Amino acid sequence: MLGVFWAVLRRDLLLAFRQRGVLVHHLLFFILVVALFPLGTQADSTVLVSVSPALIWMAVLLAALLSLQRLFRPDYEDGTLEQYLLSPEPLALIALAKVAAYWLASGLIFVIASPLLVLLLGVPAGAVPVIMASLLLGTPTLGLVGAIGTALILSLPRAGLLLSLLIFPLYVPVLIFGAGAMRAAIAGLPYAGALYLLGALLALSITAAPWAIAAALRISLE
Repeated sequence: MLGVFWAVLRRDLLLAFRQRGVLVHHLLFFILVVALFPLGTQADSTVLVSVSPALIWMAVLLAALLSLQRLFRPDYEDGTLEQYLLSPEPLALIALAKVAAYWLASGLIFVIASPLLVLLLGVPAGAVPVIMASLLLGTPTLGLVGAIGTALILSLPRAGLLLSLLIFPLYVPVLIFGAGAMRAAIAGLPYAGALYLLGALLALSITAAPWAIAAALRISLE
């Protein structure tokens, strides 16, 4: 089974890096959402620091929504998903590999780009490791939860609005604890509790989400 996991992971990563323009597009979208906010609001440095946790997480959510729509679509259109469904290997394992490749190609770049953006917003340098840790724990959860919604609407054309209605309510806990950890680190308050809760959400998502994704894919393909 591990061989299948690594094979799917490697295949999806190769396909993603062959389409580097799409990855750059998602990264630029994330950067522009954060960078244009100070220009549009003319807020002072105190306000920017106070809203930076919510701003970073909302930019991540919007960029994730933009990239999620292509998570299963190419494989659905060329028939690869049907072959996965007919395969004797667990569909949940294949789904987990696909989400892992999606996060490595799309979600990890948000974690890497976040230090520069938060420093530009005036966030103290001491809070940067906590911000990166919260994104490192939270963005995989966004990918796993978002993949469930993406799989459910796979057979529907132009269902981007429906996808946002499905997954945004499920993103609220990640947004609350992720922004809470950032806010606590900026204020010099204890932040470990929020990070622990993000880790618990990630563990729950890794355990349960692949099976939900597999069930949703079967529904869409039937």
